[in-house]
Amino acid sequence: MRPDSAPDAVEAVLAAAGRAAPGWAAVPPDERAARLDACADALEPVVGELVALESATTGVPIRQTTPLGFIVAGSFRLAAAQLREGWLTRTVTRDDGRPVTVELLPWGPAACLVPWNAPAPMAAHKAANALAAGCPAVVKPSEHAADGTDLLVRTVAGLLPPGVLQILHGGPAVGAAIVGDPRIRAVSFTGGVPGGRAVAAQCAAQLKPAQLELGGNNPLVVLPDASVDDAARAAVELLTTLNGQWCRALGRLVAPHDMLPSLLPAIGARLAALRVGDPADPATDLGPLIHAGHRSLVAHQLDALGGTVYRWTTVPADGDFFAPALVTGADPAAARHEIFGPVATVHGYHTVEEAVALANDTEYGLEGYVFGADEDAALAVARRIRAGEVKVNGSSVMSLHLFTPRPAWGVSGLGEEGTAETLRFFTNPRVTGVEGR
Repeated sequence: MRPDSAPDAVEAVLAAAGRAAPGWAAVPPDERAARLDACADALEPVVGELVALESATTGVPIRQTTPLGFIVAGSFRLAAAQLREGWLTRTVTRDDGRPVTVELLPWGPAACLVPWNAPAPMAAHKAANALAAGCPAVVKPSEHAADGTDLLVRTVAGLLPPGVLQILHGGPAVGAAIVGDPRIRAVSFTGGVPGGRAVAAQCAAQLKPAQLELGGNNPLVVLPDASVDDAARAAVELLTTLNGQWCRALGRLVAPHDMLPSLLPAIGARLAALRVGDPADPATDLGPLIHAGHRSLVAHQLDALGGTVYRWTTVPADGDFFAPALVTGADPAAARHEIFGPVATVHGYHTVEEAVALANDTEYGLEGYVFGADEDAALAVARRIRAGEVKVNGSSVMSLHLFTPRPAWGVSGLGEEGTAETLRFFTNPRVTGVEGR
């Protein structure tokens, strides 16, 4: 765990961001794009080191951090491409033939706060888009997994004017100091609901925009015609990706009552076959949780569910390993809440109406999954699930499309993330034109 940045360091970073803002906003978009491409060029040779650091600090198997590493340089290239395509300016024509220009202009210094489960890719996405918009970016990774993000910022900061990209370290106190400072004009935060509420409150007090992605309690709805093997594979992937510590992980398995006697053993066989161990080993499927305190929290939340717990994976006695768990007969009230670990509740149903009601029985609304042989019927069910994205017959960590938004419903967040959406978040429109008589 890294120590907190000292108050004088926080002040120095915020002051530098404030000084840099007018000059960086004035840099033409094509020149900003060239700088972002230079950043991507510099990052590509260090991605191998970066994903190894991410694995070592998070416990996520390197076979999972490695593909996520492509997001790091890719975020800078995507942001540069959007600038070159003219995404920040458009013109419409009045009835009298006069042009009206819409410019997306930077808010000013922006805070990019990222959690510990996949910090460097998220930091790259937020910071690259803030920089593309013309905002100096202050990045704060979680104190529990800062090394990869620190390498990212150190690699590219020197390619940018002073104060344009900086990093601060620490926990909630440092985050609060950054978010609450009036020199920060926009905040993009990914993390838990309590942290999101605190960020939202500080931003509301200053009437500055906040982009919040706060997690989910995501349902996997297995339809009666679904393949048991496909559903089992998806359940295990959703339960164990990033060691179960990701916002779009499986929270609730919703399946027909008469399928559960075959589905649960199929899931169990796959969980029993997982290779558990050193996250640096490319053969490892499941690593340890982020730290002992979080392991204790997940264990406590599992105990609070009640019901019958099924666990099939053998994990080492030493370290912060946690065997994935499915729980039947859980307390319905407790099952509505997110557990940020490899734990999911199981819910049987008789009718599709009941399945949809179970899927929507939570205050979260981030992700949903539907499996069924009849794709049209599965899509029809997907369109009834209250979530920002619903995948049919898929369970990967990636979004359905590079250029679709990543929205959230309920307490899962505020605003949208995405290739275009995050760039727009860091801007505010100005409309100019001549209104003749």
